[in-house]
Amino acid sequence: MALSVLGGCAGRLENVLQPLTTAGPGTSTVDMLVATTRQPTDKPGELYSGERGTAISLNDIVVSIPPDRNRKVGEVQWPSHVPADPEKEFAVLKVGEVATERSIFEWFNKNRNTKRQVVIFVHGFNNTYADAVFRFAQITHDSGTDAAPILFTWPSRANVFDYLYDKESTNFSRRALEDLILQAARSPDVGEVTILAHSMGSWLTAEALRGVAMRNKTIPAKVRNVILASPDIDIDVFRRQMIEMGPQRPHFTIFSSTRDKALQVSQWLSGGVTRVGGFDSTPYAADLDKLGVTVIDTSSVKADDALGHNTFADNRDMVQLLGRRLAGQSMDTGKASLADQVGMAAVRTADLAGSAAKIAVVAPMSIISNDAKQVLKQQFSSGPQPIVDGKILY
Repeated sequence: MALSVLGGCAGRLENVLQPLTTAGPGTSTVDMLVATTRQPTDKPGELYSGERGTAISLNDIVVSIPPDRNRKVGEVQWPSHVPADPEKEFAVLKVGEVATERSIFEWFNKNRNTKRQVVIFVHGFNNTYADAVFRFAQITHDSGTDAAPILFTWPSRANVFDYLYDKESTNFSRRALEDLILQAARSPDVGEVTILAHSMGSWLTAEALRGVAMRNKTIPAKVRNVILASPDIDIDVFRRQMIEMGPQRPHFTIFSSTRDKALQVSQWLSGGVTRVGGFDSTPYAADLDKLGVTVIDTSSVKADDALGHNTFADNRDMVQLLGRRLAGQSMDTGKASLADQVGMAAVRTADLAGSAAKIAVVAPMSIISNDAKQVLKQQFSSGPQPIVDGKILY
């Protein structure tokens, strides 16, 4: 797996964030605010390395995306040379430093929609700064969301052999993401916050939300939706994180696949414990009741990457489905709005528009008996648990 990933990135330019003077005809642009805990670098066009910085750095970056006739939805057309060809490749039009809070307000005022929505994206393992910028630009463009896009990028060395370094870097960045979430939610200019996280970034997101709940006594009501794509989280730890977020949790949507090879390797590295993004919920569908989490099983969706780890972003149908979620819409065509429900929807299967694939609306917990269901209900309730037979539920 490591050799295949490394081979896919071999020879790719990394100094691609050097701004062009003009965009090509027919191109689209994505104007994003980028917050990072990475260390700045003096290398032209790289901006930040994979090492850990001593501050949170803010930039306003505008990305140019080639005309639709020259690209496939879901793909990032990486520059083959510098300067990039905006007609055929992703390119950068602006890299600005965000020096004051007023600059943030001006950026948001320019990019906000009528609902004053913000989408915060947290990337996954093995990503350079440029990887994160271009991937989020692609997601924003292809999903059709008009929410103001904010990227949070943490220190990743972008090497498959630095898995543990990357994992510790998420812990290093936890407080910074907490602050970003709280600042967005407390701003009177922001009406709604959605968080989209991928892979190892899902661990960082869950930990940050847990920290927000502990600092703030609850998760702000403006944080309504959290989308975890291929989350690389130990399923037992995720249960604890959800409990410790408290009863006022946002609605969680999880994109999972039992064919995700990257999560299979992560499971092996982590002592064989199932990852949330690789959970097979099918055997438990009849026993699922109420939990407040929606899982979209993408196992039957054709993956465009060899590992089946980026389906949420690089598959045309899935990225359009993601766009519905980012807009706060239901992904179950038979319900008015899953996002606004408290508790889990009835288990059912719905057609995925434009595809023969199916999505299952289920919950990511192995509930195998009525007794187990009762235990979960108690665990997810607020307040201290009683001592029963010498044990306290944890």
